[in-house]
Amino acid sequence: MVRLPCLPVVLIFLLLVLIITSQFEWKQQVGEAEANPTATRLRQRVILREDAVKEKIILAQEKNIQQLNVLIQSLQLQLLHCRLSNSTAHTTSNKSTNNSAVEGHEMIDD
Repeated sequence: MVRLPCLPVVLIFLLLVLIITSQFEWKQQVGEAEANPTATRLRQRVILREDAVKEKIILAQEKNIQQLNVLIQSLQLQLLHCRLSNSTAHTTSNKSTNNSAVEGHEMIDD
């Protein structure tokens, strides 16, 4: 019967391999950066420009969101006014209908 290695031992082995390989890659990147400082500075400038563009986009989106919030508030006020005028018109029409019904009963009673 063949015994399989314990799962935790395999996981620890894979974790060690991952750590060791990532260390080699990191050291290669640092070595490349030290060997070519102008390329590193150029990358940093590009990153700064990208960050500036992202910040401008975020600010523009925040401005649009504020404008949308103002529009939403305006529409909510308009809706409220419409509801109030509708309920007033409905109440007025009910009163006139009730008055007509009362007048009709009074005529029948006469």
